[in-house]
Amino acid sequence: METNQTNILVCDDEVEVAELLKHLLEREGFAVTCCHSGDAALKTLEAQTFDLAILDIMMPGTDGFEVCRQVRAGSAGANADMPIVFLSAKTEEFDKVLGFTLGADDYVTKPFKPRELVARIKARLRGRVAAPVANDVLSVGGIELDETNHSASLHGCELSLTPKEFDCMAELLRAGGAPVSSKTLFENVWNEEYTASSHNAVMVYIRRLRKKLAEVDSSEELIETVWGVGYRIPEKRRG
Repeated sequence: METNQTNILVCDDEVEVAELLKHLLEREGFAVTCCHSGDAALKTLEAQTFDLAILDIMMPGTDGFEVCRQVRAGSAGANADMPIVFLSAKTEEFDKVLGFTLGADDYVTKPFKPRELVARIKARLRGRVAAPVANDVLSVGGIELDETNHSASLHGCELSLTPKEFDCMAELLRAGGAPVSSKTLFENVWNEEYTASSHNAVMVYIRRLRKKLAEVDSSEELIETVWGVGYRIPEKRRG
């Protein structure tokens, strides 16, 4: 593999899935090594250094969870700190929590959207070498807003927001993961006094923002409803 390329390990016991990932990522300029079992992944990791690993969970023999555990324990050469992305058909919340607890940086469920997966992989790679966020850039949970340039992105993918959508997002991001009430959102964004009907306007804009975010990442609700309080963008566990 060329030393100037980003090296990615793909491990999935479904050969077709591994080859699809290889094709998608090589098209983005990455160097990709495929293997089809957890044991093979560990042997490969001991012999080579990678910038990121994509692991299936349900594999014969050593599963993806155990591969992740051994990597984070330092049993896979110089790869202990590389980003790990689980790609699995296991959709239960317990499995996702376990994956993050073991040290995964992201968890994507099958079937996956190719564009979304590539965007999330790029985000993990950027996060490994990311510079400090400038003061005029708001960033929470993978969403970034550049207030100077009036641009927005999710996992590095550009979001096309109207001015009011942008201002609503900014209010949520400024809260740093804390909930923001509909009253606060309306009065700060619309610059009008909050009335009984104002809540509907806020709901419409939250719905629009959720739709645009889901076009990039539909794996979870990125704007949460805090019942009786308002809305928030929660901070992620890692990255």
